[in-house]
Amino acid sequence: MSQQMLLLTVVSMWLFAGYFLAEATYYNHHMYNRYRAFNHHANMDNQLPPEVPVEMEALAPHPVYFSRTFYGIMFDAGSTGTRIHIYKFIQKDPVELPVLDNEMYHAVKPGLSAYADMPEVGGETIRQLLKVAKKTIPKEQWIQTPVVLKATAGLRLLPQEKAKTLLNEVKEIFDDSPFFVPNNSVTIMNGNNEGVLAWVTVNFLTGHLYAKTRKTIGILDLGGGSTQITFLPRLKKTVLTAPPDYIAKINMFNGTFELYTHSYLGNGLIAARLATLGALGADGLDWKVFRSSCLPKKFREDWSFGGLTYKVSGIPDGFPGYKLCYQEIMQVVKGIVHQPFEVKGSSIFYAFSYYYDRAVESGLIDGSRGGTVEVRDFKKRAKEVCNKMTKYRPISPFLCMDMTYITCLLKEGFGFKDSTVLQLTKKVNNVETSWALGAIFDHFHNLNIH
Repeated sequence: MSQQMLLLTVVSMWLFAGYFLAEATYYNHHMYNRYRAFNHHANMDNQLPPEVPVEMEALAPHPVYFSRTFYGIMFDAGSTGTRIHIYKFIQKDPVELPVLDNEMYHAVKPGLSAYADMPEVGGETIRQLLKVAKKTIPKEQWIQTPVVLKATAGLRLLPQEKAKTLLNEVKEIFDDSPFFVPNNSVTIMNGNNEGVLAWVTVNFLTGHLYAKTRKTIGILDLGGGSTQITFLPRLKKTVLTAPPDYIAKINMFNGTFELYTHSYLGNGLIAARLATLGALGADGLDWKVFRSSCLPKKFREDWSFGGLTYKVSGIPDGFPGYKLCYQEIMQVVKGIVHQPFEVKGSSIFYAFSYYYDRAVESGLIDGSRGGTVEVRDFKKRAKEVCNKMTKYRPISPFLCMDMTYITCLLKEGFGFKDSTVLQLTKKVNNVETSWALGAIFDHFHNLNIH
Protein backbone atom coordinates (compact mmCIF):
# COMPACT_ATOMS: atom_id res chain seq x y z
CA MET A 1 0.00 0.00 0.00
CA SER A 2 1.48 3.35 -1.02
CA GLN A 3 2.12 5.89 1.67
CA GLN A 4 0.00 8.99 1.83
CA MET A 5 1.54 12.33 2.62
CA LEU A 6 0.46 15.21 4.76
CA LEU A 7 1.33 18.75 3.74
CA LEU A 8 -0.04 21.26 6.29
CA THR A 9 0.75 24.93 5.81
CA VAL A 10 3.31 26.00 8.40
CA VAL A 11 5.07 29.31 8.05
CA SER A 12 6.94 31.34 5.49
CA MET A 13 7.66 34.88 6.58
CA TRP A 14 9.04 37.85 4.72
CA LEU A 15 8.67 41.63 4.84
CA PHE A 16 7.89 43.33 1.53
CA ALA A 17 6.46 46.73 0.48
CA GLY A 18 5.38 47.64 3.99
CA TYR A 19 3.37 44.54 4.82
CA PHE A 20 4.06 40.99 5.92
CA LEU A 21 3.08 37.94 3.90
CA ALA A 22 3.83 34.41 4.91
CA GLU A 23 2.93 31.00 3.56
CA ALA A 24 4.06 27.61 4.65
CA THR A 25 3.56 23.87 4.47
CA TYR A 26 3.68 21.10 7.01
CA TYR A 27 4.91 17.65 5.94
CA ASN A 28 3.84 14.39 7.46
CA HIS A 29 3.81 10.86 6.03
CA HIS A 30 0.09 10.18 6.39
CA MET A 31 -1.97 12.82 4.56
CA TYR A 32 -1.57 15.52 1.92
CA ASN A 33 -2.99 19.01 2.11
CA ARG A 34 -1.87 22.49 1.22
CA TYR A 35 -3.12 25.76 2.55
CA ARG A 36 -2.45 29.46 2.27
CA ALA A 37 -1.28 31.23 5.38
CA PHE A 38 -0.29 34.43 7.14
CA ASN A 39 -1.20 37.71 5.51
CA HIS A 40 -0.07 40.09 8.25
CA HIS A 41 -0.93 43.74 7.86
CA ALA A 42 -0.25 44.31 11.57
CA ASN A 43 1.90 42.83 14.28
CA MET A 44 -0.12 40.49 16.51
CA ASP A 45 1.58 42.05 19.52
CA ASN A 46 -0.13 45.34 18.61
CA GLN A 47 -3.53 43.67 18.67
CA LEU A 48 -3.10 41.57 21.81
CA PRO A 49 -2.33 42.75 25.35
CA PRO A 50 1.38 43.49 25.86
CA GLU A 51 3.82 41.01 27.35
CA VAL A 52 6.25 41.88 30.14
CA PRO A 53 9.87 41.87 28.90
CA VAL A 54 13.06 41.77 30.91
CA GLU A 55 14.39 45.30 31.22
CA MET A 56 17.55 45.25 29.10
CA GLU A 57 19.44 47.76 27.00
CA ALA A 58 18.00 47.82 23.48
CA LEU A 59 20.13 46.06 20.90
CA ALA A 60 20.10 46.42 17.14
CA PRO A 61 18.23 43.53 15.54
CA HIS A 62 20.38 40.89 13.90
CA PRO A 63 19.44 39.76 10.39
CA VAL A 64 18.61 36.08 9.99
CA TYR A 65 19.83 34.92 6.59
CA PHE A 66 18.19 32.44 4.29
CA SER A 67 19.18 28.85 4.88
CA ARG A 68 18.00 25.65 3.23
CA THR A 69 17.27 24.31 6.72
CA PHE A 70 16.48 26.57 9.65
CA TYR A 71 15.29 26.15 13.24
CA GLY A 72 13.45 27.98 16.00
CA ILE A 73 13.70 27.35 19.76
CA MET A 74 10.78 28.21 22.05
CA PHE A 75 10.96 27.71 25.84
CA ASP A 76 7.69 27.36 27.75
CA ALA A 77 8.46 28.26 31.37
CA GLY A 78 5.33 26.98 33.08
CA SER A 79 4.34 26.76 36.73
CA THR A 80 5.07 23.03 37.06
CA GLY A 81 7.85 22.57 34.52
CA THR A 82 10.00 24.09 31.79
CA ARG A 83 9.64 22.75 28.25
CA ILE A 84 11.74 23.29 25.16
CA HIS A 85 10.20 23.11 21.68
CA ILE A 86 12.70 22.90 18.82
CA TYR A 87 11.10 23.36 15.40
CA LYS A 88 12.93 22.37 12.21
CA PHE A 89 11.93 24.02 8.93
CA ILE A 90 13.17 23.05 5.47
CA GLN A 91 13.28 25.44 2.50
CA LYS A 92 13.53 23.04 -0.43
CA ASP A 93 13.62 25.83 -3.01
CA PRO A 94 13.77 29.64 -2.61
CA VAL A 95 10.56 30.00 -4.62
CA GLU A 96 8.72 27.25 -2.79
CA LEU A 97 7.21 27.18 0.68
CA PRO A 98 9.21 26.03 3.71
CA VAL A 99 8.17 22.80 5.39
CA LEU A 100 7.83 22.17 9.14
CA ASP A 101 9.80 18.96 9.19
CA ASN A 102 9.49 18.08 12.87
CA GLU A 103 9.33 19.23 16.48
CA MET A 104 11.71 18.10 19.22
CA TYR A 105 10.17 18.41 22.68
CA HIS A 106 11.73 17.93 26.11
CA ALA A 107 10.63 18.94 29.63
CA VAL A 108 12.09 19.23 33.12
CA LYS A 109 10.43 19.66 36.53
CA PRO A 110 9.84 21.67 38.63
CA GLY A 111 9.18 25.01 36.92
CA LEU A 112 11.35 28.12 37.17
CA SER A 113 9.09 29.63 39.84
CA ALA A 114 10.24 26.90 42.26
CA TYR A 115 13.68 28.53 42.15
CA ALA A 116 12.50 32.00 43.17
CA ASP A 117 15.12 32.09 45.94
CA MET A 118 17.73 30.14 43.95
CA PRO A 119 17.85 31.77 40.50
CA GLU A 120 21.24 30.23 39.66
CA VAL A 121 19.85 26.73 40.23
CA GLY A 122 16.83 27.57 38.10
CA GLY A 123 19.17 28.80 35.40
CA GLU A 124 20.90 25.45 35.39
CA THR A 125 17.67 23.80 34.17
CA ILE A 126 17.78 26.13 31.16
CA ARG A 127 21.39 25.17 30.48
CA GLN A 128 20.44 21.50 30.51
CA LEU A 129 17.65 22.09 28.00
CA LEU A 130 19.97 24.12 25.78
CA LYS A 131 22.18 21.01 25.60
CA VAL A 132 19.19 19.26 23.99
CA ALA A 133 19.04 22.06 21.42
CA LYS A 134 22.78 21.74 20.69
CA LYS A 135 22.40 18.01 20.08
CA THR A 136 19.36 18.56 17.85
CA ILE A 137 20.51 21.51 15.74
CA PRO A 138 23.62 21.29 13.52
CA LYS A 139 26.47 23.45 14.82
CA GLU A 140 26.61 25.58 11.69
CA GLN A 141 22.98 26.58 12.27
CA TRP A 142 23.37 27.72 15.88
CA ILE A 143 24.21 31.36 15.17
CA GLN A 144 21.11 31.74 12.98
CA THR A 145 18.66 29.95 15.26
CA PRO A 146 16.57 32.27 17.48
CA VAL A 147 16.06 31.21 21.10
CA VAL A 148 13.06 32.61 23.00
CA LEU A 149 11.60 31.97 26.47
CA LYS A 150 8.07 32.90 27.48
CA ALA A 151 7.06 32.39 31.11
CA THR A 152 3.46 31.80 32.15
CA ALA A 153 1.45 31.67 35.38
CA GLY A 154 4.23 30.44 37.68
CA LEU A 155 6.21 33.62 37.25
CA ARG A 156 3.11 35.83 37.06
CA LEU A 157 2.29 34.69 40.59
CA LEU A 158 5.75 35.56 41.95
CA PRO A 159 6.67 38.94 43.43
CA GLN A 160 7.89 41.17 40.59
CA GLU A 161 11.50 41.42 41.78
CA LYS A 162 11.90 37.67 42.17
CA ALA A 163 10.43 37.05 38.72
CA LYS A 164 12.73 39.68 37.22
CA THR A 165 15.80 38.13 38.86
CA LEU A 166 14.93 34.71 37.41
CA LEU A 167 14.37 36.13 33.94
CA ASN A 168 17.63 38.09 34.06
CA GLU A 169 19.42 34.85 34.92
CA VAL A 170 17.86 33.19 31.87
CA LYS A 171 18.80 36.15 29.66
CA GLU A 172 22.45 35.89 30.74
CA ILE A 173 22.44 32.17 29.93
CA PHE A 174 20.95 32.87 26.50
CA ASP A 175 23.60 35.54 25.87
CA ASP A 176 26.33 33.01 26.72
CA SER A 177 24.82 30.43 24.37
CA PRO A 178 25.82 30.06 20.70
CA PHE A 179 22.28 30.75 19.51
CA PHE A 180 20.83 33.98 18.14
CA VAL A 181 19.21 36.01 20.94
CA PRO A 182 16.57 38.46 19.60
CA ASN A 183 15.35 41.55 21.41
CA ASN A 184 12.87 40.75 24.19
CA SER A 185 13.85 37.09 24.00
CA VAL A 186 12.84 36.50 27.66
CA THR A 187 9.37 37.65 28.70
CA ILE A 188 6.43 36.91 30.96
CA MET A 189 3.63 36.14 28.53
CA ASN A 190 0.32 37.89 28.91
CA GLY A 191 -2.26 35.25 29.82
CA ASN A 192 -4.65 36.17 27.01
CA ASN A 193 -1.83 35.84 24.47
CA GLU A 194 -1.29 32.35 25.85
CA GLY A 195 -4.86 31.40 25.00
CA VAL A 196 -4.85 33.05 21.57
CA LEU A 197 -1.59 31.42 20.49
CA ALA A 198 -2.78 28.00 21.68
CA TRP A 199 -5.92 28.55 19.60
CA VAL A 200 -3.74 29.40 16.58
CA THR A 201 -1.69 26.21 17.08
CA VAL A 202 -4.66 23.85 17.31
CA ASN A 203 -6.72 25.39 14.52
CA PHE A 204 -3.67 25.60 12.28
CA LEU A 205 -2.72 21.95 12.80
CA THR A 206 -6.29 20.74 12.30
CA GLY A 207 -6.73 22.84 9.14
CA HIS A 208 -9.73 24.76 10.46
CA LEU A 209 -8.25 28.18 9.78
CA TYR A 210 -8.52 27.61 6.05
CA ALA A 211 -12.14 26.51 5.70
CA LYS A 212 -14.29 29.02 3.79
CA THR A 213 -17.03 28.54 6.37
CA ARG A 214 -14.60 29.89 9.01
CA LYS A 215 -15.59 27.01 11.25
CA THR A 216 -12.99 26.70 13.98
CA ILE A 217 -12.36 24.79 17.20
CA GLY A 218 -12.39 26.30 20.68
CA ILE A 219 -9.55 25.47 23.07
CA LEU A 220 -9.39 24.83 26.81
CA ASP A 221 -5.93 24.82 28.36
CA LEU A 222 -5.57 23.87 32.03
CA GLY A 223 -2.11 24.62 33.39
CA GLY A 224 -0.82 24.50 36.93
CA GLY A 225 -1.23 28.18 37.77
CA SER A 226 -3.79 29.41 35.23
CA THR A 227 -6.44 28.23 32.79
CA GLN A 228 -7.44 29.62 29.40
CA ILE A 229 -10.53 29.50 27.20
CA THR A 230 -10.41 30.78 23.62
CA PHE A 231 -12.85 30.41 20.74
CA LEU A 232 -14.20 32.24 17.70
CA PRO A 233 -17.76 33.38 18.53
CA ARG A 234 -20.46 32.60 15.99
CA LEU A 235 -23.01 34.83 17.68
CA LYS A 236 -22.73 38.60 18.08
CA LYS A 237 -24.39 38.32 21.50
CA THR A 238 -21.33 36.43 22.78
CA VAL A 239 -19.13 39.42 21.93
CA LEU A 240 -21.60 42.03 23.18
CA THR A 241 -22.14 40.31 26.55
CA ALA A 242 -18.44 39.62 27.20
CA PRO A 243 -16.26 41.95 29.27
CA PRO A 244 -14.38 44.22 26.82
CA ASP A 245 -10.95 42.81 27.68
CA TYR A 246 -12.17 39.27 26.88
CA ILE A 247 -12.23 40.05 23.14
CA ALA A 248 -9.05 40.09 21.03
CA LYS A 249 -8.67 40.78 17.30
CA ILE A 250 -5.87 39.31 15.22
CA ASN A 251 -5.12 39.68 11.51
CA MET A 252 -3.69 36.52 10.04
CA PHE A 253 -4.32 33.75 7.51
CA ASN A 254 -5.84 36.25 5.06
CA GLY A 255 -8.50 37.35 7.49
CA THR A 256 -9.38 39.03 10.75
CA PHE A 257 -10.43 36.91 13.71
CA GLU A 258 -12.32 38.37 16.66
CA LEU A 259 -11.79 35.90 19.48
CA TYR A 260 -13.29 35.42 22.90
CA THR A 261 -10.33 34.72 25.15
CA HIS A 262 -9.43 34.95 28.82
CA SER A 263 -6.80 33.58 31.17
CA TYR A 264 -7.74 32.99 34.81
CA LEU A 265 -4.64 33.42 36.94
CA GLY A 266 -4.88 31.32 40.11
CA ASN A 267 -7.38 28.91 38.56
CA GLY A 268 -4.90 26.42 37.18
CA LEU A 269 -5.16 22.91 38.59
CA ILE A 270 -2.39 23.19 41.18
CA ALA A 271 -3.30 26.71 42.27
CA ALA A 272 -6.90 25.51 42.65
CA ARG A 273 -5.71 22.82 45.07
CA LEU A 274 -4.26 25.56 47.27
CA ALA A 275 -7.47 27.59 47.04
CA THR A 276 -9.60 24.56 47.92
CA LEU A 277 -7.37 23.82 50.93
CA GLY A 278 -7.49 27.46 52.02
CA ALA A 279 -3.72 27.66 51.69
CA LEU A 280 -3.37 30.48 49.14
CA GLY A 281 -1.39 33.27 50.78
CA ALA A 282 -1.57 31.58 54.19
CA ASP A 283 1.08 32.03 56.86
CA GLY A 284 2.24 29.59 59.52
CA LEU A 285 3.20 26.94 56.96
CA ASP A 286 5.60 25.33 59.45
CA TRP A 287 2.81 24.17 61.72
CA LYS A 288 -0.56 24.71 60.03
CA VAL A 289 -2.32 21.68 58.48
CA PHE A 290 -4.70 22.26 55.57
CA ARG A 291 -7.54 19.73 55.38
CA SER A 292 -10.10 18.83 52.75
CA SER A 293 -12.94 16.35 52.18
CA CYS A 294 -11.45 15.86 48.71
CA LEU A 295 -8.52 13.90 50.19
CA PRO A 296 -8.48 10.37 51.68
CA LYS A 297 -9.32 10.36 55.42
CA LYS A 298 -5.98 8.93 56.53
CA PHE A 299 -3.88 10.93 54.09
CA ARG A 300 -1.32 13.38 55.52
CA GLU A 301 1.69 14.64 53.63
CA ASP A 302 4.02 17.56 52.98
CA TRP A 303 3.27 18.92 49.52
CA SER A 304 5.35 21.50 47.63
CA PHE A 305 4.39 24.01 44.97
CA GLY A 306 6.01 27.26 43.82
CA GLY A 307 8.92 26.87 46.22
CA LEU A 308 6.70 26.54 49.31
CA THR A 309 5.82 23.41 51.32
CA TYR A 310 2.36 22.81 52.76
CA LYS A 311 1.11 20.24 55.29
CA VAL A 312 -2.07 18.76 53.85
CA SER A 313 -4.39 16.00 54.99
CA GLY A 314 -7.82 14.49 54.75
CA ILE A 315 -10.34 14.87 57.56
CA PRO A 316 -9.78 11.84 59.86
CA ASP A 317 -13.24 11.91 61.41
CA GLY A 318 -14.97 13.32 58.33
CA PHE A 319 -16.89 11.87 55.40
CA PRO A 320 -14.80 12.25 52.26
CA GLY A 321 -16.57 11.93 48.94
CA TYR A 322 -17.76 13.69 45.82
CA LYS A 323 -20.64 15.68 47.32
CA LEU A 324 -18.65 17.42 50.07
CA CYS A 325 -15.67 17.85 47.77
CA TYR A 326 -17.84 19.53 45.13
CA GLN A 327 -19.20 21.94 47.73
CA GLU A 328 -15.67 22.94 48.74
CA ILE A 329 -14.54 23.50 45.17
CA MET A 330 -17.67 25.48 44.29
CA GLN A 331 -16.29 28.24 46.53
CA VAL A 332 -13.20 28.43 44.32
CA VAL A 333 -15.09 28.58 41.01
CA LYS A 334 -18.57 30.05 41.43
CA GLY A 335 -18.84 33.71 40.46
CA ILE A 336 -15.16 33.96 39.49
CA VAL A 337 -15.30 32.48 36.00
CA HIS A 338 -17.30 34.30 33.32
CA GLN A 339 -19.82 32.17 31.42
CA PRO A 340 -19.71 32.99 27.71
CA PHE A 341 -23.20 33.07 26.19
CA GLU A 342 -22.29 30.74 23.36
CA VAL A 343 -20.77 27.74 25.17
CA LYS A 344 -24.22 26.56 26.21
CA GLY A 345 -24.63 25.47 22.58
CA SER A 346 -23.13 22.51 20.74
CA SER A 347 -19.59 23.78 20.13
CA ILE A 348 -16.69 21.32 20.10
CA PHE A 349 -13.62 22.21 22.16
CA TYR A 350 -10.12 20.75 22.21
CA ALA A 351 -8.95 20.35 25.82
CA PHE A 352 -5.36 19.65 26.77
CA SER A 353 -2.66 19.91 29.44
CA TYR A 354 -4.14 18.81 32.80
CA TYR A 355 -7.53 18.06 31.22
CA TYR A 356 -5.75 15.39 29.21
CA ASP A 357 -3.42 14.20 31.97
CA ARG A 358 -6.13 13.64 34.56
CA ALA A 359 -8.43 11.95 32.05
CA VAL A 360 -5.61 9.49 31.33
CA GLU A 361 -4.80 8.90 35.03
CA SER A 362 -8.45 8.24 35.90
CA GLY A 363 -8.87 5.82 32.99
CA LEU A 364 -11.29 8.07 31.11
CA ILE A 365 -9.22 7.94 27.90
CA ASP A 366 -6.29 5.96 26.49
CA GLY A 367 -3.02 7.80 27.00
CA SER A 368 -1.57 6.70 23.68
CA ARG A 369 -4.49 7.91 21.55
CA GLY A 370 -6.39 10.56 23.48
CA GLY A 371 -10.13 10.49 22.96
CA THR A 372 -13.47 12.24 22.77
CA VAL A 373 -15.60 12.66 25.89
CA GLU A 374 -18.56 14.68 27.04
CA VAL A 375 -18.52 16.94 30.10
CA ARG A 376 -20.83 14.45 31.84
CA ASP A 377 -18.06 11.82 31.54
CA PHE A 378 -15.75 13.91 33.73
CA LYS A 379 -18.55 14.22 36.30
CA LYS A 380 -19.26 10.48 36.29
CA ARG A 381 -15.58 9.56 36.69
CA ALA A 382 -15.06 12.20 39.40
CA LYS A 383 -17.87 10.63 41.44
CA GLU A 384 -16.32 7.19 41.06
CA VAL A 385 -12.85 8.38 42.04
CA CYS A 386 -14.09 10.34 45.06
CA ASN A 387 -16.31 7.58 46.34
CA LYS A 388 -13.55 4.97 45.94
CA MET A 389 -10.53 6.96 47.14
CA THR A 390 -8.76 3.87 48.48
CA LYS A 391 -8.76 2.33 45.00
CA TYR A 392 -7.39 5.44 43.28
CA ARG A 393 -5.00 6.64 45.99
CA PRO A 394 -1.97 4.81 44.51
CA ILE A 395 -2.44 6.88 41.33
CA SER A 396 -2.66 10.19 43.21
CA PRO A 397 -4.24 11.21 46.53
CA PHE A 398 -5.29 14.44 44.76
CA LEU A 399 -7.15 12.70 41.93
CA CYS A 400 -10.58 13.19 43.52
CA MET A 401 -9.88 16.89 44.09
CA ASP A 402 -8.50 17.38 40.58
CA MET A 403 -11.31 15.54 38.77
CA THR A 404 -13.96 17.34 40.83
CA TYR A 405 -12.31 20.69 40.10
CA ILE A 406 -12.29 19.98 36.36
CA THR A 407 -15.98 19.02 36.52
CA CYS A 408 -16.89 22.11 38.52
CA LEU A 409 -14.81 24.42 36.31
CA LEU A 410 -16.46 23.14 33.14
CA LYS A 411 -20.04 23.12 34.48
CA GLU A 412 -20.31 25.84 37.14
CA GLY A 413 -17.46 27.97 35.83
CA PHE A 414 -17.64 28.15 32.04
CA GLY A 415 -21.25 26.91 31.92
CA PHE A 416 -20.81 23.99 29.53
CA LYS A 417 -23.71 21.59 29.14
CA ASP A 418 -23.30 17.95 30.13
CA SER A 419 -23.46 17.05 26.44
CA THR A 420 -20.63 19.37 25.33
CA VAL A 421 -18.03 17.37 23.41
CA LEU A 422 -14.36 17.67 24.41
CA GLN A 423 -11.55 16.33 22.25
CA LEU A 424 -8.78 15.43 24.68
CA THR A 425 -5.40 15.40 23.00
CA LYS A 426 -1.71 15.91 23.65
CA LYS A 427 -0.53 16.21 20.04
CA VAL A 428 -1.98 16.98 16.62
CA ASN A 429 0.01 15.69 13.63
CA ASN A 430 2.79 14.84 16.08
CA VAL A 431 3.10 18.47 17.28
CA GLU A 432 2.37 19.44 20.90
CA THR A 433 -0.98 21.15 21.49
CA SER A 434 0.32 24.24 23.25
CA TRP A 435 0.83 27.91 22.50
CA ALA A 436 4.48 27.33 21.50
CA LEU A 437 3.97 26.82 17.74
CA GLY A 438 1.62 29.80 17.60
CA ALA A 439 4.28 31.81 19.41
CA ILE A 440 6.90 30.78 16.85
CA PHE A 441 4.57 32.02 14.09
CA ASP A 442 4.07 35.30 15.94
CA HIS A 443 7.79 35.65 16.65
CA PHE A 444 9.24 34.94 13.23
CA HIS A 445 7.48 37.74 11.43
CA ASN A 446 9.51 40.24 13.46
CA LEU A 447 12.72 38.84 11.94
CA ASN A 448 14.12 39.57 8.50
CA ILE A 449 14.09 36.04 7.07
CA HIS A 450 14.94 36.16 3.36
